[in-house]
Amino acid sequence: MAKCYVSMTDKVLSGWGNTFGKINKIVLECDSYDEALIVEQNAMDRSEMKYINICMNNPRYDSRRYYVSRHDKTDYATWYEKTRPFRR
Repeated sequence: MAKCYVSMTDKVLSGWGNTFGKINKIVLECDSYDEALIVEQNAMDRSEMKYINICMNNPRYDSRRYYVSRHDKTDYATWYEKTRPFRR
């Protein structure tokens, strides 16, 4: 199965700390498109996340403009848990 990725901008953490002067992007690796849909839904339920996208390829960002943190189920496990019925 092909990996999918969910990318999003964290509007709260952008611009300070490690992200000073940059946009904070979070990229979550998923094992399937169905799993990516769950992660996308969880991101949409969080008010601090915007510009949420499912990508079929590992997204790349210019490091001069973006601070990117990449995660998977080992460190962001709750993002992969279905918390309510799917909506889009």
